[in-house]
Amino acid sequence: MNIENAQKQVDDWIKNHGVRYFNELTNMAQLTEEVGEVARIIARRYGEQSEKESDKNKDLGEELADVMFVVLCLANQTGINLQDAFEKKLDIKIKRDHDRHHNNDKLK
Repeated sequence: MNIENAQKQVDDWIKNHGVRYFNELTNMAQLTEEVGEVARIIARRYGEQSEKESDKNKDLGEELADVMFVVLCLANQTGINLQDAFEKKLDIKIKRDHDRHHNNDKLK
């Protein structure tokens, strides 16, 4: 599945099950909430905080997918072709950062 197909799947889901897109501000708040859930899992599972019993069964993949779903919603409702945008960004990063990280002594 590519990003363009994922955007279409989300759009189809919204049309068939979700009635309509939440407005952009609501989706931005939802995105923040979902990123917070990812941060909580990572902080407690891989960071220095202890993991609460209630968090041990949380699925990081599912939470990352929630983030992706909301990002795809935002792209759809703002007319962004995320496939094109991602490819452009990757090209920029390849050119700009080609040697940058290899020359970073902090990463050696």
